[in-house]
Amino acid sequence: MDIAYIPSPSRGVLYLGPIPLRAYAFCIILGVVAAVWLGSKRWVARGGAKHTVGDIAVWAVPFGLVGGRLYHVITDHQLYFGEGKNPWNAFKIWEGGLGIWGAVALGAVGAWIGCRRRGVPLPAYADAIAPGIALAQALGRWGNYFNQELYGRETTLPWGLEIHKTLPNGEVVSGVYHPTFLYESLWCVGVALLVLWVDRRWKLGHGRAFAVYVAAYTVGRFWIEYLRIDEAHHYLGLRLNDWTSIVVFVGAVAYFVIVGKLRPGREDPASIDPAAHEVAEQAEAKAEGEKPSEKVDGEKPSRIVDGEADAEPVAEPAEPAEKSGKDAKNPI
Repeated sequence: MDIAYIPSPSRGVLYLGPIPLRAYAFCIILGVVAAVWLGSKRWVARGGAKHTVGDIAVWAVPFGLVGGRLYHVITDHQLYFGEGKNPWNAFKIWEGGLGIWGAVALGAVGAWIGCRRRGVPLPAYADAIAPGIALAQALGRWGNYFNQELYGRETTLPWGLEIHKTLPNGEVVSGVYHPTFLYESLWCVGVALLVLWVDRRWKLGHGRAFAVYVAAYTVGRFWIEYLRIDEAHHYLGLRLNDWTSIVVFVGAVAYFVIVGKLRPGREDPASIDPAAHEVAEQAEAKAEGEKPSEKVDGEKPSRIVDGEADAEPVAEPAEPAEKSGKDAKNPI
């Protein structure tokens, strides 16, 4: 009997009274927090304001969740629609089923809206958040572990994943399988580190760091997808997500090359975030308002009142008038 080094999780949900606390949701939330944290650090380093990434994420994250779910439901519609299926299960996002392609596509729409509202260029924002997205995926994949989903073919490898679950159709799955969730999680960590290194080495801008993330992720997703055995549509011998990976990879590489020729280098830090510019101006104005004016070229000093100089100079003490008559000529 094969021994799985990765045991099947005992449960994927805890109950706080009647309230279910699902591990899948916690993994997604933790990923979002990590992405915003890392993205904010990179954005500030590029000259942006501290809270810009979080403010835009308020738009990007909900759009991304909806997009991810829509992609899953559309590409795996047979799981929710048809004879004997319950269409309402399409709304049970806590049971798993978020397609990264839909999440990135519709999440980009939300980010575009947030960027427009803040006056921020979307490509610069995408470059800053790119490694954070990969890190979020790495953390989010552990939600698939707790849901016992996204595993691969059976294996005798010592890091195999033990699965024992009953499918909605009543079929019982029991055995040791490739932990494709773990493969993808580790791959995404590597992608995040790759983007950080490449961006630091070559100072990428105008969306090219994001293109590196997309291209690198699709390479890993292609071979990981090939190992999976969950139900999926096949075309010309490949799963749908394999074909998607190929198309997206070609698009990302083409974008990287074309934009690299048209707009090399990185954006001017002063132009990427108006909020940071406003904060800098306010700080400068405050510093100037508190600084006393200096006397220049013998001019009389002026007083500072509420950050502005008085129009009238400060009066200097009058010199004593000259004595007249005899006393003036003979002081004794």
